[in-house]
Amino acid sequence: MSPTANNAHNLLLDKVCLITGANSGLGKITARELAKMGGTVVMVARSQARGEAALAEVQQASGSSKVHLMLADLSSLAATRQLAEAFKAQYGRLDVLVNNAGAIFKDRQVSVDGYEMTFALNHLSYFLLTNLLLDLLKASAPARIVNVSSGAHMGGRINFDDLMLEKKYRSFAAYSQSKLANVLFTYELARRLEGSGVTANALHPGGVATGFGSGTGLMGWVFKLIRPFLLTPEQGAETQIYLASSPEVAGISGKYFDKKKPVKSSQISYDTAVAQRLWQISKKLTGLV
Repeated sequence: MSPTANNAHNLLLDKVCLITGANSGLGKITARELAKMGGTVVMVARSQARGEAALAEVQQASGSSKVHLMLADLSSLAATRQLAEAFKAQYGRLDVLVNNAGAIFKDRQVSVDGYEMTFALNHLSYFLLTNLLLDLLKASAPARIVNVSSGAHMGGRINFDDLMLEKKYRSFAAYSQSKLANVLFTYELARRLEGSGVTANALHPGGVATGFGSGTGLMGWVFKLIRPFLLTPEQGAETQIYLASSPEVAGISGKYFDKKKPVKSSQISYDTAVAQRLWQISKKLTGLV
């Protein structure tokens, strides 16, 4: 084994990584690769059967026994709180948090807390879980928070007058709003974490051929059409793996990455007033004291 390969193999030795949405697609690949680097990897999945199958697969592919599974439906605030509590009780540190769980819904659905499902899962879970684990991340510093957003945020806007899209629901508008929320949250979080040794960055994985969005009406049809031109899940996961592990980005915070490079996000994403307003509303919606 070359020295470089050996270094990569030990890059996350003694580090604990938590990855949401880790039972399939980009999350599962991220778990596998971080485990290969020697990290203790905790995979979060909603379904026990799918979670256990993914766990076995990641353990085998990475050759690591330090891969574990925790179950949580992250669209539920109570379940997200339980996950944070259970994690803190079991692990004494957290070096890398990868907020990766997300979905797009063809029809408007409501979470158990009464919130529009895309917003609940794609944004509020990131916001609540991260805030509940912040003390642990700070105590483990240098630590990293990696938020998986999407280029879809470019067309997004935060509809403060109808945040839950009760008046008018369109699946892509809901999705792009949630992905813009990810970027705004990341930038505001990075500002608040300055000097703490904890970094926060967001990323666009690229157009990836996973099962994501495959069953949703027009979107599903478009996905089938463009599938041959999409990135493989391995290629799509590269940027989040890079942000979670690479020494090159140590200390870099408050950026939006694409293809492992910091790039400009949408104009609105840099609006601190919008970010602060979203933070306060998210705090209220999640009951965060």
